[in-house]
Amino acid sequence: MAENGEEKLIAVARHIAKTLGHTDTMTDDILQIFSNFDNRFREKLTDDQPLERTLKSLHRQISRHLSAQHHIWSDSDESAAFLDSVDQLLAIIHEWNPMANDKSVSVSLDKADDLLQQAMFRLQDEFTTLMQRASESVDLTRHQNGGNNLGDYYESEEEEVDDDDDDDDNEIPIAHPVTDYGILIEALPAGIISDLHEIAKRMVAAGYEKECSHAYSVSRREFLEESLSRLGLQKLSMDQVQKMQWNDLEDEIEKWVKAVNVALRILFPSERRLCDRVFFGFNSVSDLSFMEVSRGSTIQLLNFADAVAISSRAPERLFKVLDVYEALRDLMPEFELMFSDQYCVLLRNEALAIWRRLGEAIRGMFMELENLIRRDPAKTPVPGGGLHPITRYVMNYIRAACRSRITLEQVFEEIVVPSASAVDYRDGDDRALSSSSLAVQMAWIMELLESNLEAKSKIYKDSALLAVFMMNNERYIVQKVKDSELGLLLGDDWIRKHAAKVKQYHVSYHRSSWSKVSGVLKIDNNAMSPTGASRSLKEKLKLFNSYFEEICKTQSTWIIFDEQLKEELRNSVAGSLSPAYRNFIGRLQSNNDSGRYAERHIKFSVEDLEARIFELFQGSSGSGGGRK
Repeated sequence: MAENGEEKLIAVARHIAKTLGHTDTMTDDILQIFSNFDNRFREKLTDDQPLERTLKSLHRQISRHLSAQHHIWSDSDESAAFLDSVDQLLAIIHEWNPMANDKSVSVSLDKADDLLQQAMFRLQDEFTTLMQRASESVDLTRHQNGGNNLGDYYESEEEEVDDDDDDDDNEIPIAHPVTDYGILIEALPAGIISDLHEIAKRMVAAGYEKECSHAYSVSRREFLEESLSRLGLQKLSMDQVQKMQWNDLEDEIEKWVKAVNVALRILFPSERRLCDRVFFGFNSVSDLSFMEVSRGSTIQLLNFADAVAISSRAPERLFKVLDVYEALRDLMPEFELMFSDQYCVLLRNEALAIWRRLGEAIRGMFMELENLIRRDPAKTPVPGGGLHPITRYVMNYIRAACRSRITLEQVFEEIVVPSASAVDYRDGDDRALSSSSLAVQMAWIMELLESNLEAKSKIYKDSALLAVFMMNNERYIVQKVKDSELGLLLGDDWIRKHAAKVKQYHVSYHRSSWSKVSGVLKIDNNAMSPTGASRSLKEKLKLFNSYFEEICKTQSTWIIFDEQLKEELRNSVAGSLSPAYRNFIGRLQSNNDSGRYAERHIKFSVEDLEARIFELFQGSSGSGGGRK
């Protein structure tokens, strides 16, 4: 440093002498003054070409390295000498730049810049070669975590080949399930990283940071793309995704969910760490390099999610779209961490925008479900008044959807960014759920379904069968609500209200079916002679038998899907009809005129009556309406 300072001082003195010395005598006088400080100054001040001589010496040294036909970094001594020469050249340029206005200095500096450019090009080549050779020597199937070999990130699976195929390249690497995301890939050996850092330091110091970043990015970008390919992720355009058959797309979504988790939790953090180590001390260059490395793979992942978001909003696609939505939601903290710098912020914002579009798609699917319910026509009645397919479909659909209740709450509340508040929301009082946006949405779907079922019930001309149909479907709805997340959303009041509707339909059924039968068994004791009473009892009994047989024959083919409800209905009918029938038979048998011949007219004993009642609602083969 002292020697460099002395050279600089001499250069400044020489420049002053030349500028102020208009005559040789004056110049000599000025030089004499400077030499009085040190006798060595006169000799050095009279030397007109110290920069040129230094550059010639550096040119010879650097040219030997530039002309080398081998990889310079294969020899540590040679690489160290090359870097030392580059350091000297950078120091000379830096020291002499303040005097660039001097013509001779300017010419020499131009030569120095040319030599520096050649050196940088060679360093860039060496940088690229180092990365390529290091990447080729790294086994992509192995991972490191704290220096311990984890393995099992990829595994090999043999592909079927012909018996006479001797090609050994028949092992196809496929992704192995990853459960530990606390993995960091040691993509390059520590020694290589150190060499790359030393080269990067010189290139950044010379102003060639973009060239260095580009050399780095090209190599690492290939590594990331290959890693995603090994995870089974195809490079699909948005148009290809949208035209894909749904079954195929479901498979691709499963692969995507795995790949995006590995990418954001393992691959990208590992690449970020490698960037920071290679470009240690140069944050901007590290940020730029990481963006260039990860941009292509990130866009590939995001484009797939975006294609899913803008594809068909058919309700049956909800569950896989929820998988994509949840994957992005859960990874937003990783996006925030990995892509928060000036170069990557657009990628982070795009991830957030696509996540929101997925939320819009999910809300759109519920709108399509509403339209499906509205458009489902009331064409033909369900045999036996059983469950209508629309009831089973809608209830099983929203019951399954509500397994993702927390996610759907976020979707319908339009929560912007997952944060600590989302956790508080998740753990909040379930009693407040009945007033949430999702609860309102579900209640609206329930209302649409009930309106649709009421319209369908009008197809039944028998009011008792209409009541059975509504009772079946209402009971199914209530039970599906009670034993799922829907119960938390809709609340106890909703459940009580609709359970009461089941009871109302029960009463309606009883009135429509059995009031006429029960009415026949009523006995009028006034204004009737014993002979007339006997005749009336026999006529009533005959009429009762006719009504009862007709109802039992008809209603034995009707369906009550729920065994408990079926038992309740049978007990209710038997409980109201059996005492009245027993009383009627007793009255008939006690009548003086008809008692001796009563057995001739009694077709059913009380026990027979109850047995026939308990054969109701057996359904007919192929009538459907069973519970699922």
